[in-house]
Amino acid sequence: MIAESVSVPHCPKCQAQRPDGAEECGRCGIIFAKHKPLAAKGRLSPSRPAVIESRWFLTAKQWLIESDQTTESMTFYGRAAVFVAMVWWGWAFMTTPLETNYTGESFVHLINLPFHEAGHILFIPFGRFMTILGGTLGQILMPVICLGTFLVKTHDPFGASVALWWMAESLMDIAPYINDARAMDLMLLGGVTGKETDGHDWNNILTMLDLLEWDHRLAHLTYNLGILLMLASFLWGGTLLLRHSRRLWE
Repeated sequence: MIAESVSVPHCPKCQAQRPDGAEECGRCGIIFAKHKPLAAKGRLSPSRPAVIESRWFLTAKQWLIESDQTTESMTFYGRAAVFVAMVWWGWAFMTTPLETNYTGESFVHLINLPFHEAGHILFIPFGRFMTILGGTLGQILMPVICLGTFLVKTHDPFGASVALWWMAESLMDIAPYINDARAMDLMLLGGVTGKETDGHDWNNILTMLDLLEWDHRLAHLTYNLGILLMLASFLWGGTLLLRHSRRLWE
């Protein structure tokens, strides 16, 4: 009997008094037998994962995604062009083996080079080892600084995703240099190879760390990290571009 299966004294929707044996509410008209399964279903529905509701997740979502509220159409088209270039160029970097030194011969390498050389000068006060390593650090720190500036200063997460792409490319640009630590066949800035001088940065760094035989493994690790960060930049920039398009046309 329905009356036996549903034993609440009041209507669960409008709280009106429910006569014994009534199958529907006289005030709002809901059918009690149908309402009970729906209520039970609601009680049994799984709660949202704790990580989705965590303060850190919500803060990261705000900074990385939701802070972008741009609605200008020209900005969208400009971003779309940049994103296509990122994917096209990045795909070429990711699918080319590091042994070819494709990244080191690209145009972006010329952009990285001044920051690499400036890094050597910047880290002189910290001793010889840091002076040598400073070239690599300077090359990586510049896109990191740009990324932080876009997020904190200008609240432009799409610009930050481009900076992440640049950081990924910088890591991939460094990898052939690490890979050449023992062979020292790469042509250096002065037009000579490491064999013709006192070595090059990563030959000296790994020699000082007694890790010279690890050059190939460290190079591939660096290159693969660059690939992962580049894929992350695609996902990040694509998400922001999709949200921007929805703000324009929905």
